[in-house]
Amino acid sequence: MSPSGIDLSRAEWRKSSRSGGNGGQCVEVAHNLTAVVAVRDSKDRHGGTLIFSRLAWAEFIDTVRHQLATP
Repeated sequence: MSPSGIDLSRAEWRKSSRSGGNGGQCVEVAHNLTAVVAVRDSKDRHGGTLIFSRLAWAEFIDTVRHQLATP
């Protein structure tokens, strides 16, 4: 159970496709949870976990994609 009260025991963590194999800045994301998306540092899996609503996560991803597409 996370400090926010969300059960993460069934989280299916997926490492970012942008993470290199050099131990750099890597995140893992769990999309399979009901109503939320969880994000954690792949180097510190027992550290803190960020919890986002699905809407907030979608807006974040859309913003990042837009920023990457803008010269």
